[in-house]
Amino acid sequence: MIINSIGMPLARIPAGEFIMGVPASEKGSTPPEQPQHCVKFTRPFYLGIYEVTQAEFQLVLERNPSEFQSVEGQETGRFPVDSVCWDDAVEFCGKLSEAAEERRAGRVYRLPTEAEWEYSCRAGTATVFHFGNSASAADANFDGQHPYGGKSRGPSPRRTATVGSYQPNAFGLCDMHGNVNEWCADWFQKGYYQSSPDNDPPGPMDGELYGVTARVLRGGGWTNIGMMCRSGERHYDPSTRRYHDYGFRVACSITELNSD
Repeated sequence: MIINSIGMPLARIPAGEFIMGVPASEKGSTPPEQPQHCVKFTRPFYLGIYEVTQAEFQLVLERNPSEFQSVEGQETGRFPVDSVCWDDAVEFCGKLSEAAEERRAGRVYRLPTEAEWEYSCRAGTATVFHFGNSASAADANFDGQHPYGGKSRGPSPRRTATVGSYQPNAFGLCDMHGNVNEWCADWFQKGYYQSSPDNDPPGPMDGELYGVTARVLRGGGWTNIGMMCRSGERHYDPSTRRYHDYGFRVACSITELNSD
């Protein structure tokens, strides 16, 4: 793990391989999540343990677009930043990379690829969620009235929640399911899995769906039902779209200066 110049902790994600995508038998699965295919990562990388918070976004870009800036009795600086578009997330990564301490450390920030995101979310599991095949509002911040896999209905905050409020996965990452949908680097192509490279897939060179270019979001958010928070679920929207359950977490490429 590293802690960068703004106090953001990042977990070291090991090189390895996994089965990306979901079987057609998985409840809620759609054709763009298929076929299942083996993906190998030849080098480790870092990924933010938490979604980027309102306080971190404010510190780096000197603005805060979030809808949930004021919640009675809550320190919202530790809520994930919301209402950000893909371009906002890319701007944040670029500005953080330019910070003097980050440049000295050789740390370059970016959005994770879609494959990196799913590999990190699953953390060695092959279940629907990293914690099993069912989910309720006790497991993640989503619409608790619509659980998954037979679990009971329950209350949910109906807003974003403090990052790290739920149990981390085996890689130490929190809120990979729910809270906010997380922008990934990739363009969205519904048939990309059929031609994706086996090693370190970078994502397609472009993307278009129904005449609109779209980027990938992963993980589901506080407004979504449990089915939309699955490890393999793929969501997409134009890069300019802002919504109150859209956020992101950063990835960091490992260079010679930070490869320990």
